[in-house]
Amino acid sequence: MRDEPWLSDDQQQVWRAFLRLSTQLNERVERDMQQAARMPHAYYLILAMLSESPDRSLRMNQLAEVTRASQSRVSHAVARLEEAGWVRRNPAPGDRRGQIAELTDAGFERLVEVAPSHAEAVRSIMFDPLSLEQLTNFGDICTTILAGLEPRSGSAADAADAEGG
Repeated sequence: MRDEPWLSDDQQQVWRAFLRLSTQLNERVERDMQQAARMPHAYYLILAMLSESPDRSLRMNQLAEVTRASQSRVSHAVARLEEAGWVRRNPAPGDRRGQIAELTDAGFERLVEVAPSHAEAVRSIMFDPLSLEQLTNFGDICTTILAGLEPRSGSAADAADAEGG
């Protein structure tokens, strides 16, 4: 533990810049997705994750995990995507309660239609302002921070989970 409980001035400045960046980036991508595709970014992400999965399908709990959303939020979004004909739910084999979300052909076509505008928005907002060196450094920074957020194997929590506690 550090002696000083507060962030340094430099850390505070970077932290606040990161918060502004994160908020403004999310707002801009959401606004651009609504304007270009008339759907929330979360719906686009579900379509994209399903398109990248084997058989274009995932169990609902896996879909929640890869989209970093709650199961209830994903269930609600999938219901809306079903109404549009872009996703269908099927029972999971051997699991009465489990469901599998599957991207339909119409959903894949919709994804292919809107993906270029999404890629252009992300590219212009996030990557175009960076030099190649900055992009590489930013990737390294993100990877380093994300690695620190990953659960550590062999931790006390892992041991308790393995013992059922």
